[in-house]
Amino acid sequence: MNTHEEIELTREVEAIQIPSGDLISLPTGTKVMVTQALGGTYTVATPHGLARIKSDNADALGIDLEAEKEKRNAIQQKAADGDVESAVWEQLKMVFDPEIPVNIVDLGLVYDCQIEEEDGETNVEVKMTLTAPGCGMGPTIAADAQSKILMIDAVSNARVDLVWDPPWNQDMISEEGKMKLGMV
Repeated sequence: MNTHEEIELTREVEAIQIPSGDLISLPTGTKVMVTQALGGTYTVATPHGLARIKSDNADALGIDLEAEKEKRNAIQQKAADGDVESAVWEQLKMVFDPEIPVNIVDLGLVYDCQIEEEDGETNVEVKMTLTAPGCGMGPTIAADAQSKILMIDAVSNARVDLVWDPPWNQDMISEEGKMKLGMV
C-alpha cells in the first residue's frame, strides 16, 4: 500500500472523524487518501476531512493484513512464554494518535502500566494522558489501547484511564519519538 495515493472504498466503512472523535460512515465508492498507516489503523483524507479507519476495515482500502498477523502472533508467543508485561508494552506501541506519526509510548503518553494476577486472571491497568486535554480523540485512543491489550490471549481484563497529572509536555517524548518528529 502506498500512502498519498487515491483509493476508492470497495464497501461502506465505519470511521472516526478527526479531530472530533465522532463516528461516521464512509459510503462505498468514497475516494480517500491514506495519509498515515500505523499500528493497524489508517488515517485517511476524505472529501469531508480526516478520518480514522480500523484494521478490520482494511480490506475496503485494498490492504492485506498478513504482516500484521505475523507480528500479532509473535506478541502472543511472548505472552504465552510468560512475558505478559513486554507483550503489553509492544501492543501499546501499536497505538497512535491519528494526527501524530509516533506511538503513544514514545510520545510519553503512557504514565503507568500495572499487571496483576488475581484468581487465575491477568488484569492490566494503564494510566495515560493526551498531548492536549481537549482532544476529541482521547476516548478513541484510550479504547484503542484497551482493545490492543485485550488482543493478548493471556490478558483477561484491561482498563485504560485518562489522567491529567502530571500534565504532558514535549520533554516526555522518547529519543526515538523525537527523531521521528524531526526534533533531534
